[in-house]
Amino acid sequence: QVQLVESGGGLVQAGGSLKVSCVSSGRPFSHYTMGWFRQAPGKEREFVAAINWRSGSTYYADSVKGRFAISRDNAKNTVYLQMNSLKPEDTAVYYCAAAYRSTGLAEAQYDYWGQGTQVTVSS
Repeated sequence: QVQLVESGGGLVQAGGSLKVSCVSSGRPFSHYTMGWFRQAPGKEREFVAAINWRSGSTYYADSVKGRFAISRDNAKNTVYLQMNSLKPEDTAVYYCAAAYRSTGLAEAQYDYWGQGTQVTVSS
């Protein structure tokens, strides 16, 4: 069993930055590809970013590439999402998720999900 808890969400002005975190517990963190997803009201959940469990390779949705950066600290069992140059359309609940020894490029690969943290970007 894996528990994921996100934190760091909040209200920020367009053009600003925010860093959200997700701490994992229950099973060895290093064996999981970690991903970030987001869901805005009335919209489907969408992939944002992922970081591979073994290689450390990162992947980003086109909508955030160049603005967001995913990273992980295995010693702290934590994955981060640094969000820069935020836009109102980035407003959503952000979820972290864990995929056991997977690429994490498909939502179906994720076994565990956090409760989400709200990010609101004002214009």
